[in-house]
Formats: sequence, structure tokens, C-alpha cells
Amino acid sequence: MNNIIITLKRFLRNKNTVTILGVVLIIGILYWGYTKQINEATREISIPVAKREIQPRTQITKDDIETIKIPSIAISDNVERYSSQIVGKYTNYNTVVPRGSMFYKGVLVNKEDLPDSAFVNVKKGEVVYNFPVNMETSYGNSIFPENKIDIYMKAVDENKRIMVGKLLENVEVLAVKDSQGKNVFENTAENRTPAYLIFGVQEDIHILLRKASYMTSTYSVVLFPVPHGAYVDEEGETQVSTQYLKDFINSHTVVIEETDSGVTTNPDETGE
Repeated sequence: MNNIIITLKRFLRNKNTVTILGVVLIIGILYWGYTKQINEATREISIPVAKREIQPRTQITKDDIETIKIPSIAISDNVERYSSQIVGKYTNYNTVVPRGSMFYKGVLVNKEDLPDSAFVNVKKGEVVYNFPVNMETSYGNSIFPENKIDIYMKAVDENKRIMVGKLLENVEVLAVKDSQGKNVFENTAENRTPAYLIFGVQEDIHILLRKASYMTSTYSVVLFPVPHGAYVDEEGETQVSTQYLKDFINSHTVVIEETDSGVTTNPDETGE
């Protein structure tokens, strides 16, 4: 017995032996930690995914969801992990959830938080204008959001002469909507017919467009969009292109303004 103890002490006092044991111990610890991490990363957990393609502005129901198992390493922190966090929410206005896709937190919103894309992108100080179009005047539904267009005007003056010219240029389209107010291009599963181009303009241009639209019966005014040229200054503002047309509109209309003493006409807009 004493011989065994003496032999063991000599074995442990050997520096090479201690080094080997230390290396083996470190390798063992590293292997255990690595194996644990691999097992954790490859551990399959249940996650809700889209059972079908879900279009923008759609309320999620339990019939839209199915559960699959995937390795936990494939799930990021911004993924909803429970169906209870998804059912009843709406897909955002600019989001299509493909079939089989996980549900990401930025994709889902409450109904009251669901924005309208046309108003999200309106610049400060601008007024939203809905410009009526159809399949023909929208060039077969070929005018898209973020496109730049020009607004042309046709009218008949007092001498029965037909006038045609560019009234506005460099107008950025914010949205294209159908007659029910739905965005034409946000739903890939439906064929929607364009009814309005939505864009934002400064108040003076907004008033000019309104006045022109009210001159349809008296001067046969027609406004129609034309796609802008290929080279557009993205920072450029909407401008009145033809002063003659602007003067023609203002000479046949007045603007009613409120003052402290009541309501009065603006002489600058009467053309007198």
C-alpha cells in the first residue's frame, strides 16, 4: 500500500505528468463547453410561421399561422415566438409576409397604429392632393409611387381657342389608390384599378389646382398627368411651369380669406 502511495506521489511530482494532465483537463473543458453550445444552437424549438402569403393591412387570425420546429440558432431576437403575440395584429402597410416566413416584430402593428403610406411621406408644409385618374390617364396603371410627373392643362378661352400647356412639373407621386381608397400596388393578390394619384404640394399650388378643377364646366378645363423626363432632380420642388395658365386660372377665380373683421376677397387673385 505504501509503495502505491509513494509511486503516485512521484508520478504527480513529475512536471511532464502535471503538464499532460493540465492539457487533458483543458481539452476536456473546451470539448464540454463546445458540445453544450452546439447542442443548444441545434436544439429545435417550435415557432409560428405564415401558413399562406399575407398581404399588407391584413388582420392575422389563427388560420393564418402554423407551427414548425427549427434550430434555435436560426431565430433572431426580433422574431415573435408565440402565436398569442401575433393573432389580432395587422401586417404593416408596406409589408407582404411570404408563406413559411417567421413573423418579425417590425412587420406587425395594432390597427390604431396602422399608417397610410400617402400621409407618412408628406413633407412638412405640404398639403395632400388627390388627383383623379383612370386606366387611360395613368398610362395603363404605369404610374407608381415615387415617380415624378408633370400636370398638363387643357382649357377653352373666351374666344373659343383651345389652350394646352404644362401647368406643374416635378410632382412626386406618394401613392396610387383605387376608388375605395386602397393602395393599388400594395396587394399583389388583387388587380386594383387606379382612381387617384396622391401627392403633396405647397398651399399656393394646392389652391391653384383646386381652382382649375372647378373651372371644368365654364372653361372646359381638363387636368392630366404626364410622366416626367428620365433625368429628375430628386431634391427639386414642384413648380408652376406655365405662368400664362396660372394667370388664366387666377383671372377667373377669387380666393376668400378670413380677416378679423369678417370675410373678404383677395385682390391679388382676382386678376384685376
